[in-house]
Amino acid sequence: MYRAASGGGDPVAQFPYTVGKPGVGSLAPAFSLASTTGATQTLAALRGKTVLLYFQEGLSCQPCFDQLTDLERNITQVHAAGIDQVVSITTDPVDLLTQKTRDMHLTTPVLSDSNLTASQAYQANQYGMMGASRYGHSFVLISPDGTIRWRADYGGAPKYTMFVPTANLLADLRAGTRK
Repeated sequence: MYRAASGGGDPVAQFPYTVGKPGVGSLAPAFSLASTTGATQTLAALRGKTVLLYFQEGLSCQPCFDQLTDLERNITQVHAAGIDQVVSITTDPVDLLTQKTRDMHLTTPVLSDSNLTASQAYQANQYGMMGASRYGHSFVLISPDGTIRWRADYGGAPKYTMFVPTANLLADLRAGTRK
């Protein structure tokens, strides 16, 4: 089911998305993944924070890394929306992800889910254009208590959106969490 994204003053969705499962109100599936920070990142270690997970296609998708750049450039607005931490997850090897984040001067942790464990738990691989072996462009907001508070899967057919301006993303998040 597609929902209308805010996309400015136009009531028609500029960036349509669907809401996959697990959805709002569900306990966020646990994960333990290698991070570009050099450590292993677990969801349990993020408990007590509002976390925005960003599942993305990875190294083959420059717009996905442009998304991270845009989020970092607008971090003040991201924090004002109540998000304490942004974490990105993709299927590429952590050493290559680390090089990419260094080359782009990104500070957002990017986690390597090379065996698709998190992908399958969050069903994030259902929304990409590369088949089930890659993610699309999914965002999952996790509350401090570990439940999913909002979700938007932008990467699915028919539009295959790979970049959503942070202002649009946050407008969708605000609209979706008011309910």
